[in-house]
Amino acid sequence: MSYFEDAFKEVLAVEKGFVNSKYDNGGKTKFGISQKSYPDLDIKNLTLNEAKLIYKNDFWDYEKLKLSKVDDKDIAIELFDTSVNMGQYRAGFILQTALNNMNRNERVFEDLEDDGWIGTETLKALRIVLRRGEKKQLLKVLNGEQYYWYKIIIKHNPEQEMNFVGWMKRVSM
Repeated sequence: MSYFEDAFKEVLAVEKGFVNSKYDNGGKTKFGISQKSYPDLDIKNLTLNEAKLIYKNDFWDYEKLKLSKVDDKDIAIELFDTSVNMGQYRAGFILQTALNNMNRNERVFEDLEDDGWIGTETLKALRIVLRRGEKKQLLKVLNGEQYYWYKIIIKHNPEQEMNFVGWMKRVSM
């Protein structure tokens, strides 16, 4: 089952209209679509339907994320939001790291390679964690990993601290 419509609405609750902040590494953005990622796109005149199509094709259906194959709505939305804000690779990497960390005490699957690809093994591990009733814990770990990466971004570029409060809205989604 695809939860794309719900995920899109969640992201739009955080990502607003046109923004051109010197503190945004993406440059000009609209609905969270950045000029840096789409240099040939007229960001200022981007329509909501165009943004939705980009999110569907380049994020939700992106072959390395496979969000349409994530069986849990909350996890799928969390990963989608993370991919929009931090990139597709980072979202997959965070999921793999979180799953590996949750697997430490009781090894029920082989450690996942943290390559950022949500493939068959990552989906299998995710299903195991969810079947064990650990969804709430997984969401906390995903948010913890996201927070960690925000701190790394700020450490390497202190000007990015201006974005911290906004980023924290995503961590508590």
